[in-house]
Amino acid sequence: MKKKRDASDVDNADREDFAVEFPLEEVPLKSAENEQRVETGKLEIREEALTVDELQKRLDEKNKEYEELYDRFLRATADFENFKKRAEKEKIDRIKFANEDLVRELLPVVDNLERALTSSESSKDTESIRKGIEIILEQVLKTLKKFGLVSYASLGEKFDPTRHEAVEQVESTEHEASTIIHELQKGYFLNGRLLRPALVTVTKHPEEALSSD
Repeated sequence: MKKKRDASDVDNADREDFAVEFPLEEVPLKSAENEQRVETGKLEIREEALTVDELQKRLDEKNKEYEELYDRFLRATADFENFKKRAEKEKIDRIKFANEDLVRELLPVVDNLERALTSSESSKDTESIRKGIEIILEQVLKTLKKFGLVSYASLGEKFDPTRHEAVEQVESTEHEASTIIHELQKGYFLNGRLLRPALVTVTKHPEEALSSD
């Protein structure tokens, strides 16, 4: 009859068989996943344990938060609309009164012109009237210069299409071709940009006489 072996008689090979018969994977282990599942279960139970009053209280709090946020949204929208209206009004005012300073500076010139007209009605001294007009013109140009308006000389200069507009060409043997010999209307720059080209008369070479046969 075969003798029964106890645990002390188990050799290395038998230990492997023993391990197969009793696999370690079947031993329940406490893992992080199990802990999370257990903890989640506790949370779910805790939520389910809330009373109706507690749930109503939380709902009221959320409703209050919503109302506050919605009120802030309405205020922000209203402020933005008011800002747009103010900005549009300021823009219109800037355009409407853009020349306010210039007009204010020109008012004394208008006053002097009115005085000159009044004086010319009773005065026969044309020379004094002429000098008065020159003084007023100088005052006008001085005022306009403060706002960036300057004239430029054209007489005797070479024709420049970026600054001049030729209204007439005349033949000349005394000047080079494309020389400005007459200025019908002055040109002006405003803050360095051409405001109005000068109207000028320029020269050209005389046409060669046809040789006779």
